[in-house]
Formats: sequence, C-alpha cells, structure tokens
Amino acid sequence: MDVLCLYLFVYGTLLDADNEFAIFLRKHCRFVKKGKFKGRLYDIGEYPGAIADTQTDDFIHGSIYLLDNASMVLEKLDDYEGFGPDQEQPNLFIRKLMEIETNTRSIDCWVYLYNRDVNGLGYIRSGDYLNR
Repeated sequence: MDVLCLYLFVYGTLLDADNEFAIFLRKHCRFVKKGKFKGRLYDIGEYPGAIADTQTDDFIHGSIYLLDNASMVLEKLDDYEGFGPDQEQPNLFIRKLMEIETNTRSIDCWVYLYNRDVNGLGYIRSGDYLNR
C-alpha cells in the first residue's frame, strides 16, 4: 500500500505508555498534536476499535505522530493491528488515510479502523480510550 503519508493517528493501546508497540512508536515517531475524527469507539476487550462515521456528532480522540520511516513503522504496526493479505481474513483492522481535525488545522493521517461487526460491543461514548 502507498505510504506517502507520513502521519499516523492513534486512539487506543498505542497511547498506553507501557504497551511495547507504543514504546516502538515513540522511538520511531515524533508526537505532533492531539486530534479527532467523527466516529464511534467500541470496547473490544483488550483494545478499542474505531468506526469512522461522518453522520455522527461523536468524535474519536487521539494523537497524531510524524513517522520517521513510514514504510518500516507501518509494516510493524500492520502486523500488530492484524492488517494485510497475510493476516486473518477479513482483517481485524484496515489502515485508511483520513483527515484528522486539530485545534488549528486538518492533517491527513493513517488510521487503523475496526473491520468487524460491532454488535454487542460496548460503546465508548467519550471517544477517549484512556479516559473512558
């Protein structure tokens, strides 16, 4: 997949300071600023899943990172997120380029969106996984 975009938006376990992949992210990326996009956030158990939805008034909140080596970082994160042709099908998450709102402008970022049925999952109304 084309990796020309150098920004990544994270909203779940990658924000957890103790998560090994969050540590990897901090080593290979630079925090830019907080952001949000319209959608619904669900509690899947050990992690959340985001569903983009421009028709809702709810937002999913997270952080934007600038990737220092987009191909390498995204390859590692694709595996973590269960995305790609070698992963279980249908993929658990898909990686999509989305416009993320910040307090000053919008930034195009890669986002991992949940790709399975959300029926029966808990809805995180705040849209903020760490402060649910």
